[in-house]
Amino acid sequence: MGANDAFLQDAYSRTVSEVVERVGPSVAAVRLHGAGGSDASLGGGSGFLFTPDGYVLTNSHVVRAGKPPAGARPGLRHQVSLADGREFDARWVGDDPDTDLAVLSIDGLSRGALAHAPLGRSAGLKRGQIAIAIGNPLGFEHTVTAGIVSALGRSMRTSTGRLIPDVIQTDAALNPGNSGGPLLDSNGDVIGVNTAIIRGAQAICFAVAADIAHWVIPQLLQHGRVRRGYLGVAGQTQELHRRVVLTYELPASTGVRVMNVEPDSPAARVGVREGDLIVGLDGVAIPSVDALHQALDASRVNRDCVLKIIRGVRQPVPLYLTVRPLEVLRA
Repeated sequence: MGANDAFLQDAYSRTVSEVVERVGPSVAAVRLHGAGGSDASLGGGSGFLFTPDGYVLTNSHVVRAGKPPAGARPGLRHQVSLADGREFDARWVGDDPDTDLAVLSIDGLSRGALAHAPLGRSAGLKRGQIAIAIGNPLGFEHTVTAGIVSALGRSMRTSTGRLIPDVIQTDAALNPGNSGGPLLDSNGDVIGVNTAIIRGAQAICFAVAADIAHWVIPQLLQHGRVRRGYLGVAGQTQELHRRVVLTYELPASTGVRVMNVEPDSPAARVGVREGDLIVGLDGVAIPSVDALHQALDASRVNRDCVLKIIRGVRQPVPLYLTVRPLEVLRA
């Protein structure tokens, strides 16, 4: 190893050590206990304080006992243990299984502001940047792994079937129990929340991007959930006939085939039928089921929207239906 290589290695080590020393006190262990005063642990993982007044960001699957909606049982208790050994009962604020994010609040604080990790931005990330993952798995002190951002713009499916966009992939290994901990850049800013949804990915870290967290957190604080629109259809992504795409100048060659329409749903009330192809919503192309999920955000709840569909087999024709999505409620 040459002198220059040794210098670079030392600089890298100092960067990682400084970030861990600065942000480490904000990383916590999160434990989930059963109802009825039971001390039996139902699981847990990591989390981190992102405000000085005790709000903790973690994964939805860390604070739930199983997949939604079964995981949202009343009486579950959450406990947060900080790096200095202090333990607190935590209040459930809200969670969003569709992005695998959750917020807890530490109760019973008696003094001063808590060490917290600044929530940064992920939009400006570049491949090759330093990425540092910190976790606080049960029974162990901080576990630190470091590497680089190896890929951006990944997508990952959650236990609810929805797709998380803009997932960050790094080669900083994700160890069991570190799920919910912060992924940090070289400045110590949180660029993502580590998640362990993909099984077998023990040598790779996937993280929900910080910009997704910036969008989710205010809704969890206000509503306890993320508000999304609901049409009442079940569908699958399907290739469109080239003649249809060219004739109607569609921007995408795929759409959503309606497989089922729920009775008395917003879609049923405006005449959507099984076999219809959804290709647009409010002028936005809908090439897939995931695109339809993403388009049905809170801005379209209880508001008239224009749904563009292609109907018919022998002579397909476009129809424009005015639909008013309802809010989907999930425990």
